Amino acid sequence: MNCKSLLVAALSAAFLVACSSDNAPDQTLPTTPVAAAPKNVIFFLGDGMGLTTMTAARIYAVGEDGELTMDTLPETAFVKTFSNDAQVTDSAPSMAAYMTGVKMNNEVISMSQNTVAVDPIADAAGNKLGNNCGANNGTAAATLLELAKAAGLSAGVVSTARVTHATPAATYAHICHRDLENDIAAAAVPGGTGYNSALGTTGLDVLMGGGSQFFKPVKDGGKRADGRDLIAELKARNYAYASNATEFNAIDGTKTDKLLGLFTSSHMSYDLDRDPAKEPSLAEMTTKAMDVLARNSKGYFLMVEGGRIDHALHETTAKKALQDTVAFDNAIKAAIAKAKLTDPTLANTLIVVTADHDHTLVLNGYAKRTGKTTAANAGVLGVVKNYVTGAVDKDLDGAPYSIIGFGNGENRVQASRASQASLDDTVTSGNTYHQEAVVRMGVGSETHGGTDVFLGAIGKGADTFNGTIDNTKVFNLVKSAAGL
Repeated sequence: MNCKSLLVAALSAAFLVACSSDNAPDQTLPTTPVAAAPKNVIFFLGDGMGLTTMTAARIYAVGEDGELTMDTLPETAFVKTFSNDAQVTDSAPSMAAYMTGVKMNNEVISMSQNTVAVDPIADAAGNKLGNNCGANNGTAAATLLELAKAAGLSAGVVSTARVTHATPAATYAHICHRDLENDIAAAAVPGGTGYNSALGTTGLDVLMGGGSQFFKPVKDGGKRADGRDLIAELKARNYAYASNATEFNAIDGTKTDKLLGLFTSSHMSYDLDRDPAKEPSLAEMTTKAMDVLARNSKGYFLMVEGGRIDHALHETTAKKALQDTVAFDNAIKAAIAKAKLTDPTLANTLIVVTADHDHTLVLNGYAKRTGKTTAANAGVLGVVKNYVTGAVDKDLDGAPYSIIGFGNGENRVQASRASQASLDDTVTSGNTYHQEAVVRMGVGSETHGGTDVFLGAIGKGADTFNGTIDNTKVFNLVKSAAGL
């Protein structure tokens, strides 16, 4: 062999040794696949929490220059809320749009766009809870919660409203009219008549809020004319059950696979009126739900609703609405802190905060800064005081007026407002004071508003939420971030 041949052979051998050396470490790697990180989604819905309500709640709680947890979310967007048949939506199609990506008619719960809302009829007990939807009236639209269950994730629903009310119902039920709450309750009972089989064989892993009347037969003080005791049926399917704060506190979520909590017959109490010895807070329910759901190593989808913000706004009792907004914000704060214990950068957790629609609440006048509301300071709940002089501002009739008002509502002065000359902070900041409205409505009948709402997001995929988007697009963004 000549020198040239020897050189080529030597170089080839060196090359082979080098390649063999580079590959050697790979042969020591484990052959079993590494488990995928959990994919957790927490979807917070402040029912009726429009931008003015958020602003007023911020001032109420921390003053004009303070921040709520919602204010600190790094990614934000505006969301258009109109429904398929109305400029101003109700909660059923607006929440269903988030959960299904489908525009549907007012009062419809997670059905196809062609579904017609048909009012319930009287059932055997005489209650307007009878299903009159009719045959061939639309088809079910798959929800994010159902997609999560199909992917092997756990799923939970928490609300301060009845768990059968429009917002929670849109996550796990399909029906032509939101008022069919007996049917909605039955959709959550695995294996029972009316069960939503799209939830899989195991069903919801957590369901907490109010509304026990739709789970109990008439003979036990409930509204079920079919005689079924759905609480008993769920307990038979291994759900731990809590009906009050004591029972709730006794349950260790980290050791519980299924949890049902029904704390009131109808909606839970306003946070302003809540007795902590009887009803857990929204923050407490949220973090316990996270404990239960986190037992699934694949991850979970949790929907949390601050449901009573909306009800207080319908009443035009602003103080109740603002306090419930703060309680909702406290739940967001608690959830973020808890999620970061196991996922410090939220690399595998998406938290979305939004509202389903607006209300007609407004902030009136050129009021001076008030700071937060305290026992000694009415704050944003007070009457308008001039930002220059500090004196109480008056309307054309010579009467004071409150900073917070409503476009419509039950408290409208029908003649000159001169009769309101004695209006002051002590009156307008009362727990049950109904702020004045421009257009007079029936008691509790202030309407929703059609303005865009806020959306904030943090964590996995949060940077995809931006600009002004339709509520149906939120579904696609959450679905993509969660890999569903």
